Amino acid sequence: MQESIVFFGTGPVASESLKLLAQTFTIEAVVTKPRAPHHHGAVPVLDTAAALGLPIIEVVNKKDVSTKVHRAAFKSSLSVLIDFGIIVTQDVIDSFALGIVNSHFSLLPQWRGADPITFSILSGQKTTGVSLMLLVEAMDEGPLLAVGELDVDDNVTTPMLTSQLIELSYSLLSETLPKYVAGEVKSAPQEKVASIVGYSDKPSYSRKLTKEDGVLDWTKPAAQLEHEIRAYIEWPKSRTILGGHAVIITKAHVVPSNASKAKPGDIEIIREAKTIMIATGSGSLCIDSLKPAGKQEMTTSAFLNGYKI
Repeated sequence: MQESIVFFGTGPVASESLKLLAQTFTIEAVVTKPRAPHHHGAVPVLDTAAALGLPIIEVVNKKDVSTKVHRAAFKSSLSVLIDFGIIVTQDVIDSFALGIVNSHFSLLPQWRGADPITFSILSGQKTTGVSLMLLVEAMDEGPLLAVGELDVDDNVTTPMLTSQLIELSYSLLSETLPKYVAGEVKSAPQEKVASIVGYSDKPSYSRKLTKEDGVLDWTKPAAQLEHEIRAYIEWPKSRTILGGHAVIITKAHVVPSNASKAKPGDIEIIREAKTIMIATGSGSLCIDSLKPAGKQEMTTSAFLNGYKI
């Protein structure tokens, strides 16, 4: 018999997770944000829930969540929360006998907060993962039921890593929730789990990105800028000016420093290799592909053939 859960989620990660969870669990209801006024595009979780024929409860803020959850009087003993975007109060958590399980895409207490996937790439860490946490009102501080690790490839982008973590999250939830309901899995503090598994027990925090984060600062080391390009490829995108042309850098690689006296931001065009090198605070960044304003992504070679610098 399938376990019954209530699903809380709103964004694209929640939508993809819901598709997978519906294969393994009975979804009693989906609690999600409504379509915004004047929004005519896709609404990920609403669209997925409707396609799957699941009951939908639309909520706009934490008070609305509390009111409608209590009114619904769910039969499920627990719920799952992924990419929800609304604070959940203690009375809502307590309305489920076994609480709310939040699938958080980092190895807690690393990267608590709004954007753990992006910050895993920005930090250059070699391992990340998924933490199944019992929700508490404090931000991402609840005890853990399970963790799963994932190696971070040197060339991974945020969309690629997100897809990998969605799959890992589904696998962990499918394995852990039935055992949790049966009383075979107990929660433990984040710091204790971290020390046992062997990763940092020191909390770190991610944040919501802004458009300004996408402006490339050439005084930073080349390695950090390369991380940003991969981390920001979906949004806010890594932007700069090359020879008077506004461009988004979509792929680059690091070249170690040499004896050049170039200052950060200085551009070197290597015609024979049809490539562009930009000096940074440490080392240089070789541009592999980019997207000029209003144009499709292209190789650096194609850019040099069509644009004067």
